Amino acid sequence: MFSRISNSWELVKASYAVLRSDKELVIFPIVSFIGVIIVTISFAVPMVAAGVFDALAEKGRATSSAGPFGLIVGFLFYLVMYIVIIFSNTALVGAAMIRLQGGNPTLGDGFRVAAQRVTTILGYALISATVGMILRAISERGGLVGQIVASIIGFAWNVATFLAVPVLVVEDVGPIEAVKRSAGLLKKTWGEQLVGSFSIGMIFGLLIFGAVLVGGALIAAAVSLKSAALIVLTVVALVVAILALSLLSSTLSGIYQAALYRYATDGDTGGYFSEDLIQGAFKPKR
Repeated sequence: MFSRISNSWELVKASYAVLRSDKELVIFPIVSFIGVIIVTISFAVPMVAAGVFDALAEKGRATSSAGPFGLIVGFLFYLVMYIVIIFSNTALVGAAMIRLQGGNPTLGDGFRVAAQRVTTILGYALISATVGMILRAISERGGLVGQIVASIIGFAWNVATFLAVPVLVVEDVGPIEAVKRSAGLLKKTWGEQLVGSFSIGMIFGLLIFGAVLVGGALIAAAVSLKSAALIVLTVVALVVAILALSLLSSTLSGIYQAALYRYATDGDTGGYFSEDLIQGAFKPKR
């Protein structure tokens, strides 16, 4: 466990070295975050309206699952959300690829790469939204067993598509071929039946957990002092800290994906990552 955390920390440092060279890379997750907020707000009214229409269609009877209007609006929400996220991730990975190849990317370079792949991004978002809706349906209607099955399938999907965005960036293929190519590269480079050996998400999960503990203690202290201003200030500081850590995690994860793709296709890490670090990204299931 401690070895895994240590290796994950080394991965964070290597990814951060790339970010230090191009600090503007963090802008892409910020754009994605703002887009997600806008999409969520935009769908708030349609989601409420869909619930009303479904209730009328059911003649007021309670139902444990979404009706047809809810499913349609939910699918559109998933689709638009995925378009925003995948477009921003493609821009991030595109810019990171340029850096790993020795270039000096700009924000325009990243967004230009994403714009050139917009048709494929739309197709990939459609596939991702469909998978998301299917997993949601399995989880909601299958009880505990359904939740377990959805988690297993979701994990397998996340592993299989781990390199899909770098594939979209570099290779002129369609969305289905990108998923196949991603799974093929992982299988060819790291073998079959993979599990993640270490990850950036683990480190930032621990950091966010630590921030919540410290923030909770400070909020409790502010409450005991009965200072409304201090309570608000502490809550705002905690939210900002969690948001900053989440954005940094997303940025470093995109850089990591770009490095893994380079290694899987060219056997090169771009000079920022050690070969041992990349080789240990995945390991066979026991």
